[in-house]
Amino acid sequence: MKTYIIILVALFFSVISTIGQEKNEVTKKKKVINKGKFFVYWGWNWASYSNSDIRFKGADYDFTLSSVRARDRQTKFSVDSYFNLANITIPQTNYRIGYFFKENYTVSIGVDHMKYVMVDDQNVTIDGEINIGNTRYDGTYTGERIQLAEDFLKFEHTDGLNYLNIEVKRFDNIDHWFGLELDNLQINITEGFGVGVLYPRTDTSLLGKERHDDYHLSGWGISGGAGLNITFLKHFYIQADYKIGYINMPDIKTSLSALDSASQSFYFFQNNILIGGKFRLF
Repeated sequence: MKTYIIILVALFFSVISTIGQEKNEVTKKKKVINKGKFFVYWGWNWASYSNSDIRFKGADYDFTLSSVRARDRQTKFSVDSYFNLANITIPQTNYRIGYFFKENYTVSIGVDHMKYVMVDDQNVTIDGEINIGNTRYDGTYTGERIQLAEDFLKFEHTDGLNYLNIEVKRFDNIDHWFGLELDNLQINITEGFGVGVLYPRTDTSLLGKERHDDYHLSGWGISGGAGLNITFLKHFYIQADYKIGYINMPDIKTSLSALDSASQSFYFFQNNILIGGKFRLF
């Protein structure tokens, strides 16, 4: 992720430097009008997560694991993995469509496709009861430490931790901060908030039960963030975003049985590199 940020910053200041040398030869640019335009983008995210308590409930167990650690799952970069149309949904991606309903305000709908992977073999605290006929794990627990071994628990939202959300953002041109007066380059900052639902595909193996791997509407989330947008030729842009959010999922499916479920809540932190465009339909 640091490499992408460095590239973007280098590009940004390179453009500023070049333009600064030429700005005296350029006529004053016309004001760019955003109101009434649509925009779309596609990009990639790098995510991290706070520790979370996860409660598992079923007909013969009810226990909570405390301060469970998790990470994202990055797809190794290759042109085929990130730009082949047959594979572009495999990495952690963000995509969105929106509309400038005022000159400086947008409303949009999109998906943050993150991936959440519980760290294997970590030791956590357990409280509750297990009574499934497994002598290794059956018992009543009151704060003991337990290792999350493969035969006890595998827990992932890897296709993925899908945050479907609506965002409202403010969009401000800051060319004047740098004394720029060009028609074909705009530098903007954007900030706002979002709210939405979680529709993860949860891959779970719990206490020897049949593996579960399916989509399920599991909860809700809220988020806020800010970004730097560089628009070229009035229509095309690259944008770097930082987003922070809270996710609460009270109804995660863990097996084929309707009696089995899990619940958890945590914060996420997301860095994004986005490529997009804005345009008028009429």
